[in-house]
Amino acid sequence: MGFTEQRFNVNLSILFTELPLLERPAAAAAAGFTAVELWWPWVDSPTPAQSELDALKKAIEDTGVQLTGLNFYAGQLPGPDRGALSLPGVESERFRANIDVAADFAASLGCRALNALYGNRVEGVDPAEQDALALENLALAARAADRIGAILLIEALNKPESPRYPLVSAPTAVGIVDKVNDATGLGNARFLMDLYHLSMNGEDLPTVIEEYAAKTGHVQIADNPGRGAPGTGSLPLEDLLDQLTKAGYDGWVGLEYKPGDRPSSEAFDWLSR
Repeated sequence: MGFTEQRFNVNLSILFTELPLLERPAAAAAAGFTAVELWWPWVDSPTPAQSELDALKKAIEDTGVQLTGLNFYAGQLPGPDRGALSLPGVESERFRANIDVAADFAASLGCRALNALYGNRVEGVDPAEQDALALENLALAARAADRIGAILLIEALNKPESPRYPLVSAPTAVGIVDKVNDATGLGNARFLMDLYHLSMNGEDLPTVIEEYAAKTGHVQIADNPGRGAPGTGSLPLEDLLDQLTKAGYDGWVGLEYKPGDRPSSEAFDWLSR
């Protein structure tokens, strides 16, 4: 099979960031892609002005690419934050204010996958309190996703780069997926399998695929070390994606890697090969 058999989309929050946001969909299309995904683009606002939402929607529609994935508000990302939904107080409130805004924006573009980053542990706050708040907020997000016919994604990050993030293994993240599905009865929470993050955690990737492909709603890749394009590190990404396909995964594979010291448009030579 190989890379040519996969459906790749481009994450416009890590690639093409040398361009203004509204120019990135066209750049992805010019590079040959038909689909894109995004972290929440307005890091300072869970509820941006309608004119800003409309401008991004128009930029995506005019280019003809499909938005296939969108993050809920997650705080300063990229930056020190790793989500807002488990943080008591203002940030949790901002996440809740964002839920319907993000869901409605996704629905307007036919996007059917919404990613909810869990959030860091907060010093002085009982982890059990954070987990209870997280489950409450994830249930709200799952219901909003269900309203638009979408899935809710829950992602494991990696401990070296996100030491205060509690979901730093596939089993832990899948455990939260199961809790959300049990709480809502909707069954639309799914695992976001990011092979870079899991490799940074030292997990056995073939085993993770074997055990959790059936609960996976989206896959993201970058090579390791370096979080660069496939071929810049040592991960057997082609083989791993083949294994995912054989295990029944037929969704998009998000390219969430750093282009390095070159324009993003030049960071896809591995794919043309």
